[in-house]
Amino acid sequence: MAATPQPDAGSRRVNPVPVSSIPISLALEEIVTTGIRQRLQDPASAKFGAMQAGERTLNGRQEIVVCGHVSGKNPSGGYGGDEPFAAKVYPDAGSSVELIALGDGSPNARLVVGNECRAAGLPIVDPNPRT
Repeated sequence: MAATPQPDAGSRRVNPVPVSSIPISLALEEIVTTGIRQRLQDPASAKFGAMQAGERTLNGRQEIVVCGHVSGKNPSGGYGGDEPFAAKVYPDAGSSVELIALGDGSPNARLVVGNECRAAGLPIVDPNPRT
């Protein structure tokens, strides 16, 4: 009996796991902002915009997906503008934060973050659309 050929990974369409929208508590906001700050060049300069959060279980593990915007100082000391981010928080792992994607000013990075957030059911509005 011959095995049925499987499509390559690039041609498979992945169905997103449903996310239940949740309010962002002060504790969750602190966890996310601390995790994002650790990845910025000038953590103390970070200014966060509106964030959205959703909760889901993926492969038996609870995760909270958070999407939003952050602005921080660039190497020349000025603010570089709002950049989108997508992160996951794992409550079962001491609320560790996994940065999925962070915009870097490039259209490609914004696209990656936007796609990640839409896939999680959390479309973020770009406050500074770039064409």
